[in-house]
Amino acid sequence: MKIAITSEGDTLSSNIDQRFGRCSFFAVYDTQTDKTTFSPNPARNAPEGAGPAAVQFIASQKVEKVVSGEFGGKIKTLLDSLHIEMHNEKEKTVFEIIQQFKKRR
Repeated sequence: MKIAITSEGDTLSSNIDQRFGRCSFFAVYDTQTDKTTFSPNPARNAPEGAGPAAVQFIASQKVEKVVSGEFGGKIKTLLDSLHIEMHNEKEKTVFEIIQQFKKRR
């Protein structure tokens, strides 16, 4: 399974980005390979529609769950329609969030 985490930077020690559609990076953790890749959010500087564009991006990465501080109102419907689970987290690093998912297995 792949899990996307909104991130302020491109390292495991980066803090979670509270914004979904305008986050700086997406950290994608693959539970099968135990690897994490970082991708700049292509929707970050969009003049409008950043949230839906970010959803399209993570869907293209075959993500099944996404972790962020906040999600915009339109985003829940889009993620639900794609069967992508949403999880809210505050003030943690990407590493800490990945560790939480590892403990749940």
